[in-house]
Amino acid sequence: MDSQKKKHQINRTDKKIKRREILENNKAIEEIIKAASTEKDHLVAFPPFRHYNRNGLSVYLESGSGEQLSSPMKHYIQTLLKVNMKGAYGPEWSTEEKIKRREMVAPEARYIFVRGDPNAMATEIFSLPENKEKHNCWIGDGNPVVGFVQYRFVVEEDVPVAYVYELQLEGRVQGKGLGKFLMQLIELIARKSRMGAVVLTVQKANGLATNFYINKLRYMISTISPSKVNPLLGAEKSYEILCKTFDHEAKSKLEEDTLESNDLVY
Repeated sequence: MDSQKKKHQINRTDKKIKRREILENNKAIEEIIKAASTEKDHLVAFPPFRHYNRNGLSVYLESGSGEQLSSPMKHYIQTLLKVNMKGAYGPEWSTEEKIKRREMVAPEARYIFVRGDPNAMATEIFSLPENKEKHNCWIGDGNPVVGFVQYRFVVEEDVPVAYVYELQLEGRVQGKGLGKFLMQLIELIARKSRMGAVVLTVQKANGLATNFYINKLRYMISTISPSKVNPLLGAEKSYEILCKTFDHEAKSKLEEDTLESNDLVY
């Protein structure tokens, strides 16, 4: 056998092996995503995170899914999103609101709802007259809902990730450590579910959220964010994609290896 033919056969063999590895890796990722997505209640594994009682605030958490939302819950989510996000999106809000309504009820959408505990000593915040704004008070059954996290398990750059679509809290419960508590929970859920990272999108106009994720929680601008993919086009986009990775593979594919991301100033 001449050397050229032998080299050709070796290349074919290498390509077959590579294709097989890719298929096996894709199958493994699909199984990880499926297992995480079919888990009924991610809170079961984390009993200490069922309740939050700090800084004069007492609430408890419960799980939910997009296909099981009640009409009052849908209305609440839509209203709170509008209250919190309309300003950050500006002229884009009318289009974005329609997208968020579809995302809200998707079967793959998972939720953690935050409900106030009216029997706890630390709930004076819920009874103050100035906290009874009609635009974001719970009108459904059960204890008052004061916020939620919406997340999904998806694949980004061949890495299984927990993607946080929304973290929304009413103004009356903000600034009390609850947002950080919820993100820590999401990170624990992601790790337990064998995700390589937590990923989220933040509006550039939302300076408080940007500071919260980058400076307080140590998230970084991801390599899949528009500003990293194409800085010129990214400058025209109104958002950044942030991430926190948990392993070397996820870091190499989703996270910048320099400190440039954390040096960004808004």
